[in-house]
Amino acid sequence: MTQSKGKVLIVVGDATETVDTLYPFFRLIEGGYQPVVAAPEKRKYQMVLHEIKSGWTITKEWEGYSIDADVTFAEIQPEEYAGIFFSGGRAPEYIREDEDLLRITRWFWENGNPMASVCHGVEIPARAGIVQGLRIATVAKCKFDLEVCGGIYVNEPCVIDKTMYSGRTYHDSGHFVGPWIAALDAWVDRH
Repeated sequence: MTQSKGKVLIVVGDATETVDTLYPFFRLIEGGYQPVVAAPEKRKYQMVLHEIKSGWTITKEWEGYSIDADVTFAEIQPEEYAGIFFSGGRAPEYIREDEDLLRITRWFWENGNPMASVCHGVEIPARAGIVQGLRIATVAKCKFDLEVCGGIYVNEPCVIDKTMYSGRTYHDSGHFVGPWIAALDAWVDRH
């Protein structure tokens, strides 16, 4: 077994989207990193599957797999991690009010660590006040959340602005997760 390049946070909560979460989780392992699942409490979280069902105008939700949190937001010492990933689903709607999560988010931004966001995950950096003037991809229904906080909505599968890597939904994971992991590699090489 090869030595890990470092630890990377994956932010979740109940109703985190399954594919949004597991795609980067396994890609990080493949890339030589240790993914660390972070949540409000150290326990098992229920993930969900989100898809626009034929004939529907809004997302349908099914239960997905569950995932165990390795660490709570309050326990995190951000300097121990190379980067952070904000998963989508409904979890960001409530975890974005967690003061420790906001502190951690601001720390990663201020220190130039690679950050990634997909779908509703954008609600966390937006709430943390770090999106002013930042171009970010997100699901269209989060455009308002981003823009009201000063961010710039971009409807593309991969948007890179400064140290933020983003995609609209898990359908974009094959476009933005790889560049984010390459940024993690470059960050690790410099530090």
